[in-house]
Amino acid sequence: MEKQQSKKPLIRFPEFKDTWEHKRLNELLSEAKKRNEDLKYGKDEVLSVSGELGIVNQIEHLGRSYAGVSVHQYHVVELGDIVYTKSPLKANPFGIIKLNKSKAGIVSTLYAVYKVKEKTAYGPFIDCYFSLDANTNRYLRPLVKKGAKNDMKINNAYVLHDRIFAPTIPEQKRIASFFTVLDKKIAELKQKKTLLEQYKKGIMQKLFSQELRFNDDNGKEFPKWEKKKLGEIAFKKSSNIAANAIEDNFGDYIIYGASGVLKKVDFYREEEEYISIVKDGAGVGRVYLCSAKSSVLGTLDIIKPIGGNLNYLFYFLQQTNFLKYVTGSTIPHIYFSDYKAEKILFPCIDEQIKISNLLSAIDDKIDRTENQLQQTQQYKKGLLQNMFI
Repeated sequence: MEKQQSKKPLIRFPEFKDTWEHKRLNELLSEAKKRNEDLKYGKDEVLSVSGELGIVNQIEHLGRSYAGVSVHQYHVVELGDIVYTKSPLKANPFGIIKLNKSKAGIVSTLYAVYKVKEKTAYGPFIDCYFSLDANTNRYLRPLVKKGAKNDMKINNAYVLHDRIFAPTIPEQKRIASFFTVLDKKIAELKQKKTLLEQYKKGIMQKLFSQELRFNDDNGKEFPKWEKKKLGEIAFKKSSNIAANAIEDNFGDYIIYGASGVLKKVDFYREEEEYISIVKDGAGVGRVYLCSAKSSVLGTLDIIKPIGGNLNYLFYFLQQTNFLKYVTGSTIPHIYFSDYKAEKILFPCIDEQIKISNLLSAIDDKIDRTENQLQQTQQYKKGLLQNMFI
């Protein structure tokens, strides 16, 4: 409320001094009513609106076109148009509003399309404003009525009925330019992470097919790899949780579940690192390397190696297909008694260590990149919360 009364954002570029005006959205946008009646755009040019990716080609995004029999009544979306999708998302129960930054196409009649009024608005500024979930939800909540099937009851013109605070065009452009640079940095970090993950996958394939081998410290070849059953080189421990946090002060222990780390709680489970494999549910067969002083839920098996390198076994199991051991039609399940017969390629311990060190180094780079990405995204979110009214 304090920000709205001031009519100035908390964070601002110093060259701008004017107060922001509380403008109705129809002063900034106008409804675009052009239809695809001449069939200029085909089904391969249908667009989808994604909360994360923005406006994208439907086939490229979803793998296929979901267009109806005819697309002649679809809305035409030009480059620079604003699109409102009347579909609820978890973070946006009243839909999302995005700028078309890619290429022209068409959207179904479930979407609303708007032109930017260039004398009063700059499209990328509008896009920045509605990129913050809180802004989108706060704006749309009073306008949208939901039907029995959770569908949006709002006509396209009425979407523009409420107000937002907007500065002059020069300040709109300055803000949008700043966030464009920030978005480029985020995209670069995402791409870097993807490339590192692809590189790791390729290296793992070469390592475990023995296309890529290490020599010992004297340059000599390591011995041939052995092929052993998992049950011969590892054993399964009980994964019952001991909830003794009240009696014993063990500090924060990490709880692992089917989707990874769940939360930190005062449970004691294991003082050493170990491998856990999801044995129940949608994540069945996923493999995690769990840190010391941690615990797992009963939906995971605890696996510990016998005489081998823990990290090597973890990486080998990461590329193992456990789905072939699934039983159960309602809830998928795997049993150690079945998958303990899985064949494991087992080099000597020194080569195991070299392999695990290489893959751990790649994982460290992936983790650092992910941390940079999360920090940059959080930095952007904080600025969005404070650079708009």
